[in-house]
Amino acid sequence: MRLLLSLLFAGLLAGVSASNVVELTPDNFDSEIGTGKPGLVEFFAPWCGHCKNLAPIYEQLGDAFAHAKSKVIVAKVDADGVGKPLGQKYGVTGYPTLKWFDGQGNIEPYEGGRDLDALVSFITAKSGVKSNIKPPPPPETLILDVHNFDDIALDETKDVLVTFTAPWCGHCKNLKPIYEQVASDFKPESNCIVANIDADAQPNKEIAGRYGVSSYPTIKFFPRGGKEAEAYEGPRTEQAFVAFLNERCGTQRAVGGGLNDEAGRIAELDTLVQKFLGAAGDARDYVYKEALTLSESLGETAKYYIRVMEKVVNDQESYIEKESKRLASILSKRTMSPAKLDEIKIKANILGAFVAKKLEEAQEKVESVIGKATAEL
Repeated sequence: MRLLLSLLFAGLLAGVSASNVVELTPDNFDSEIGTGKPGLVEFFAPWCGHCKNLAPIYEQLGDAFAHAKSKVIVAKVDADGVGKPLGQKYGVTGYPTLKWFDGQGNIEPYEGGRDLDALVSFITAKSGVKSNIKPPPPPETLILDVHNFDDIALDETKDVLVTFTAPWCGHCKNLKPIYEQVASDFKPESNCIVANIDADAQPNKEIAGRYGVSSYPTIKFFPRGGKEAEAYEGPRTEQAFVAFLNERCGTQRAVGGGLNDEAGRIAELDTLVQKFLGAAGDARDYVYKEALTLSESLGETAKYYIRVMEKVVNDQESYIEKESKRLASILSKRTMSPAKLDEIKIKANILGAFVAKKLEEAQEKVESVIGKATAEL
């Protein structure tokens, strides 16, 4: 019984530690590679730091194609140990080196990213075999590479923030979820782009060198108008990125998405709102006409100021409170499209100009009552 349990435990342990990455040596290389089945081969060295960073990802890659071992192989060679003759044969001079071998043994260097998504995509494209990994949702960040970088980052009509990253970089991994949220915050802005480039991928290294990228992540802002790229050296928080882009792009985005409380507000009309609510009779009508004339040159947003004034003129001052509550409810549910929510937020912000005046008047009344009571004591 004890022997049976020992064998069972050993079998379970072997099952847990089994790898779907094939280990190649000079003895089995030719029987696995170039015999009709294509494959990706990593030439590594046990002491290599980059190899150690890649190791868990490469194991996941083997698992991703474990169901298709008869069609494609994921393998590795200890090119500084038993597989050193293979490393020399295939011109390996640095670690890790990845090479694609087609079914006939023809070689193509792998120069893409070293993240799981990039590796899976490469094998799928080369072999036609799909992995068993559920594809991730598309990133909010616009992904740049050697083919589209100049068209987007150097577009003179756009402001573009670019992170230069490497898949193995810990700081880049920490930044990614924050940067994705920033990209989501600015997605409605067609001329304020949040982008990323894998600067460690071989095809993209010329671009990284062009902009002096020597560490990761490096963040640069490419302003519209063809101006020179600038280093972003602020905090790497969503709040800091949003504030920076709002200032440089002339946008009014809020942390977490949507517009901020200043969006849609027009200073000249805000001033007239104060006069309008503080006036009565002919004086109020005069301010209304002044605002109407001014609004004709200030675009669509200005028309909503006029609409609210008309409600007040027609003795519907309760409209401000009721409409503010209605719009606040819509914004809290966030069930509409981003464009519609932006429109609602602008209306709510404009109503805020009227509400602020009401609160100011109420505060003045309270202070007046307190002042009189104090004087009578």
